Amino acid sequence: MGGESTTRTAPRSGGTGRVPAGGRTGQRLSGLAVALGLVLFLGGFAWAAVIYRPYTVPTSSMTPTIGMGDRVLAQRVDGGEVHRGDVVVFRDKNWVQNAPVVKRVVAVGGDTVSCCTQGKLTVNGKQIDEPYLKGGVAEIKNFPTVKVPEGRLFLLGDEREGSLDSTAHLDDATQGTVSRSDVTARVDAVVWPMKGMLERPTGFETLGTLSRPGPLSTIVLLIVAGAVLVLAGGAYGPIAKRMGRSRARTRTEPAGVR
Repeated sequence: MGGESTTRTAPRSGGTGRVPAGGRTGQRLSGLAVALGLVLFLGGFAWAAVIYRPYTVPTSSMTPTIGMGDRVLAQRVDGGEVHRGDVVVFRDKNWVQNAPVVKRVVAVGGDTVSCCTQGKLTVNGKQIDEPYLKGGVAEIKNFPTVKVPEGRLFLLGDEREGSLDSTAHLDDATQGTVSRSDVTARVDAVVWPMKGMLERPTGFETLGTLSRPGPLSTIVLLIVAGAVLVLAGGAYGPIAKRMGRSRARTRTEPAGVR
């Protein structure tokens, strides 16, 4: 009859002609985002597992840079890649039997190191600014001048007064130095508690090249970007479906009586 009206409703969820929520293009893009996100997320963790190793520092000898019990990430490196200012992980049976040690490299083969001039470490006659030290000074008692043999390293803890470092082994035949070949990794960051990347040892720049930062920042960026893509892609379907239902209800609501 002429007075009758019909109302169109959206197909039910079992309809054979139903288009996926958000449209086919949207579904494809969300699937691509999830796939790419998984690649970045898992790839970042895989990259980190290959390059980095976690260590727990058991002493306070590296405070305030690294506290007792802090968890660090150290990049696996060859001892030949180590530069002044690096915080490294090494093993030397004359220091600690079968346990890794974490200290800072302050001098390399051929350097002459002594302490202290106006409270500062001196390497090759140059005073070194070390802002990462407590109070920025490096006062060490009974520290004679040491000429570091080629192929070896002189290491100190950032807690200069209580660290069992090269100064505690000066009477050894090697004058407290450690072979480059004993170094297994270079510390990039403190991850627990989350102190972040270590401060760049710019005070050593006047003596030569510093080590380049490791890829940890890039790895973190990949993992975060991957997680965002996975979450965004996974959320697209439910959001598009809810919006579609909202539009369908708006279309099927009867017109108001005039």
